[in-house]
Amino acid sequence: MLEIPESAVIVKQLNQTIKGKTIRYVKANQSPHSFAWYYGNPEEYDELLSGKIIGMSYARAGMIEIHVEDCRIVFGDGTTPRYYDDLKKIPKKHQLYVEFDDGTALVCTIQMYGGIWAFHEGEFDNPYYIGAKEKPSPLTDQFDYEYFKGLRTDKTSKLSSKAFLATEQRIPGLGNGVLQDILFLAGIHPKRKMKDVSEEEFQALFKTVKGTLLHMTEQGGRDTEKDLFGNFGGYQTYLSKKTAFTPCTKCGYELHKESYLGGTIYYCEKCQS
Repeated sequence: MLEIPESAVIVKQLNQTIKGKTIRYVKANQSPHSFAWYYGNPEEYDELLSGKIIGMSYARAGMIEIHVEDCRIVFGDGTTPRYYDDLKKIPKKHQLYVEFDDGTALVCTIQMYGGIWAFHEGEFDNPYYIGAKEKPSPLTDQFDYEYFKGLRTDKTSKLSSKAFLATEQRIPGLGNGVLQDILFLAGIHPKRKMKDVSEEEFQALFKTVKGTLLHMTEQGGRDTEKDLFGNFGGYQTYLSKKTAFTPCTKCGYELHKESYLGGTIYYCEKCQS
C-alpha cells in the first residue's frame, strides 16, 4: 500500500523515467475490478491524455500525482504502479495502461481496492486528495512540533495512539503500515489512550514520526512494499507481517499480532506500554 515513504520513492523514480515522454495510448479498466475507482468515464482516458507530454510527478501523502499538461493523473493508496521498458513483460490484467512514444509503459494494478483518477486540472474535488495537497507532510519543515501539537485536542484524548495517528486524515499518508514502527520506536502501545501520553512522550512521538518516515524514505521504502520497478524497499521493518511472532529486537520477547480498529496491529508487550 502507498504510504508516505513509498509515494516519495516512486515519485522520484517517475521523474527519472517518464518525465518528458509523450503518451501514445491509454487503456483504463481493461480488467474490471469491483473496488477500482475512477474519475469520470475511464473509457475516455485515452482521448483525454493521448498526445500529451508527461510533466513532474508529486507525492501527495499516500497518493501520487502526475502532471500531464492541463491534466492530472492521481493514484490512490491501493494502486500499484509499475514501469516497463519491455512491453512483452506487461501483465495481462491491469486497471490502467499508459504507453509512451518510445515503447515503454506505465501500468497500474489493484488487488484489494484503489483509486485511479484522470482529469483536467481543478476538476477533482475528492476530499482525501484535497487534504493530501493542503496539509503539510511530515517530510517537510512545515510539519513542526507546533503543528503536530495542534492535532491533539480534547476530542483526540479519548482516542488510542493508533487512531490518533492513522484515522480521520489527521496526517494524510500515515497509515496502518508505517504506524507500527513509529509506535514501537516511541515505546507506545497502539491501544494506549492519548490522554495517558505525557507531554514528554508526545514530544518524543513527534520526533519519532518525523525521523522514522524520513529514514523509511531514504532507504527506498519499507521491505514489505515494492517500488516502481517491483523491488522491495531497503528499510527493514521492526513490526510487520515479516516479523510477527519473532523475537523483539529490543528485548527478545515474542512480538504479538492481533486485529484492532479494522486492521492488524503488531507490538511488543514488554517494550510498548
